[in-house]
Amino acid sequence: MSRVLTDEEITRQLADLSGWQRVEATLVAAYTSPDFPSAVRLVDEVAAVAEHMQHHPDIDIRWTRTRWVLSTHSAGGITQLDVELAHRIAEAAASGRATAEEAS
Repeated sequence: MSRVLTDEEITRQLADLSGWQRVEATLVAAYTSPDFPSAVRLVDEVAAVAEHMQHHPDIDIRWTRTRWVLSTHSAGGITQLDVELAHRIAEAAASGRATAEEAS
């Protein structure tokens, strides 16, 4: 089982994750894709990565906007797995020309 990261570790690692923020015991981000098919491709690409990692995000898709919530439920908080998946999501979003936006 992965260990829950400390507040300091989370803050330090979020500095390298543009668009991601901590909301209680989760990491949250939202991306706007150029069009609906691009948003669906982003979700599909991340789904393959998440399945390989055996670590699955909560995803909300609304037209061109996707919202991502990461937490390691079995550990009860944010672990390194969440940070690694956030980086992978950010990379996939950038390659699909999606832009980060306020995740609220």
